[in-house]
Amino acid sequence: MSATSFNPIQLQQNAMTSANQPLALKQGQVFHGTIKQLYPDQMAEIQVGNQKFIAKLEVPLKTGDAHFFQVTGTNPQTELKVATGPMAQASSPNQQINQLLESMNLPKTAEMQQLLGHFMKEQLPISKEQLMQAEMWLKALPEGISKADALQVIQKMIELKMPMTNDVFQALLSGQKTSGMAMTMDNFAQLLARDTTLSEVLKQNLMQQVQAIAKPFEIETGSLILARAIQSLTNDAAAMSEKMQALTILKEAGILPQQATWQNWTNINDPKAAQPMQQAGQVVQTILASKPENVSQLIEQLKSWTTNQNFLTNEQKLQLNQLMDRFNQLPVSKQTLEIFAKQMQEQLIKAFAQNTADRLFTQDANALSSKEHLLSLIRQEATTPLQNEALMRNLVKTSVESPQPMIQQIVTQADALVQNSVDSKAMQHALKTVLKNLGISYEATLGNKSADIQMITHQLKPQLHTLLQESNITPQLREAAEMLMTRMNGMQLSSGENGHQHQLIMQVPLEFFGKKMDATLQWNGRMKEDGKIDANYARVLFYLQMASMQETVIDMQVQNRVVTVTIFNENSDIQPLAEPLKAALKMGLAEKDYQLSGVFIKQFDKGQTEKGSTVVEQREEQSGVDIRV
Repeated sequence: MSATSFNPIQLQQNAMTSANQPLALKQGQVFHGTIKQLYPDQMAEIQVGNQKFIAKLEVPLKTGDAHFFQVTGTNPQTELKVATGPMAQASSPNQQINQLLESMNLPKTAEMQQLLGHFMKEQLPISKEQLMQAEMWLKALPEGISKADALQVIQKMIELKMPMTNDVFQALLSGQKTSGMAMTMDNFAQLLARDTTLSEVLKQNLMQQVQAIAKPFEIETGSLILARAIQSLTNDAAAMSEKMQALTILKEAGILPQQATWQNWTNINDPKAAQPMQQAGQVVQTILASKPENVSQLIEQLKSWTTNQNFLTNEQKLQLNQLMDRFNQLPVSKQTLEIFAKQMQEQLIKAFAQNTADRLFTQDANALSSKEHLLSLIRQEATTPLQNEALMRNLVKTSVESPQPMIQQIVTQADALVQNSVDSKAMQHALKTVLKNLGISYEATLGNKSADIQMITHQLKPQLHTLLQESNITPQLREAAEMLMTRMNGMQLSSGENGHQHQLIMQVPLEFFGKKMDATLQWNGRMKEDGKIDANYARVLFYLQMASMQETVIDMQVQNRVVTVTIFNENSDIQPLAEPLKAALKMGLAEKDYQLSGVFIKQFDKGQTEKGSTVVEQREEQSGVDIRV
């Protein structure tokens, strides 16, 4: 079985690149071309692929002859030496290749002949040094990599004028793979966990990022545990033992201070200055910072914030507005402002704790989640998004390790709620979480003045850079880290722009509720004149390795906002399973102003098994999870 590989899009892209860019020749390069026209003084028009140029020949030749040429000079004009005799109808390309090997004193190995045959077919110039380096790579290919794939990588390096280094070659080879990322991550995680030589800080930071990638829904699990614990604390009918267990787990996780008691755990300090009113905690702080003479303006701000807060139900908004109206009728003093702030805090805590489960993967207009509102209401000091995530992960860890039956029940319920809440929005959230924590393109964001440097430096890729600088790292861990770094670099090198065309490669190791899968996305589209992506035209290939459906490729083509989806899978029984989902897909696309042309389910083309697909070159023994597309 063989699925569509990256090659179809890449070959189209390479063809467009070759046609749009002028042929740039350098001294010493060889290429295969045809003489189209002869001129005086041994000048000739040479055709290489779709391009023509004028050059001076060392010896006179005949029109129509095809030769291997070597560039002997480029200034002030291109000068060529004939490296082989003319290719007559009765002769074969192999004869010309053998002549070239002799004239350039190149080794007559199978790999060298394969290289020259490939570049002869593709009509691309290549130097002797590049040929020698490429031959070494072909002789020592990693297991599971075909020579056809390696030739495509070498061709890309030549076309895009990339450095002919082993690091670039290996990264591009990795960028073509559509499986194995999850296994690479897992191997690195296991070696890191067993390592005893690294500094505790570096190891802890790396482990946190590996955990964040392996469990993309852990923050949501923590959010539910937080909400449930707070509900216990605010429930007047709850038993004291339940309140104390909830209080203890929040203190152990570092969310509440150690001196907090069940009577005063919501205490807040007077603010030093007014704050922008975004988080719910800032609403309370704004009340405390207000002066009695500015109450009218304060009430107007509070009502506006409440109206625009999509985490609150209409009933909760009504209750808050009633509280504001009652306060507005009282004589205003510092004491009444403090009472009002306390009442607002209590109502907001109850509201956000109650609504967390229903809005698990939702953010408000300020890109804030329910957990961030809750944390801002119960913590005395402000926290960054990175610190909030660390608190949630620590809360999950502390709760899982708790011996208390009630806490274990909360964890079980939270896991079940997250699992039942997984939908398209949750999958989008998971992909964003994994890609953010991988930090594949972190270098590009460093120059952005608005970038959160602390967030960037905690991503996995920059931490791998730090790890590889360590002198006491074990050879096994270094090799695993380098392999993971190579996979990430391969995504970057395989992505990029060619004129108006743009290609993006993403390999994402996904793990949901203990089940692992590899997901690879290859997007190819074009850019508009203003530099933005043209959403009317695109081709997207999804490569999925799943437990039940096994290998699956989804080919989505967009032409003038008309979408055609083709699903490749060996299982012929998935057709009836797909039928009920087509209506939902059509409706979802229509909401984004796209029209679904059709969904087609096909088996892989057996005849293309030998054509260089990398999709099934490697297999892993692992469990997986199937997702709806």
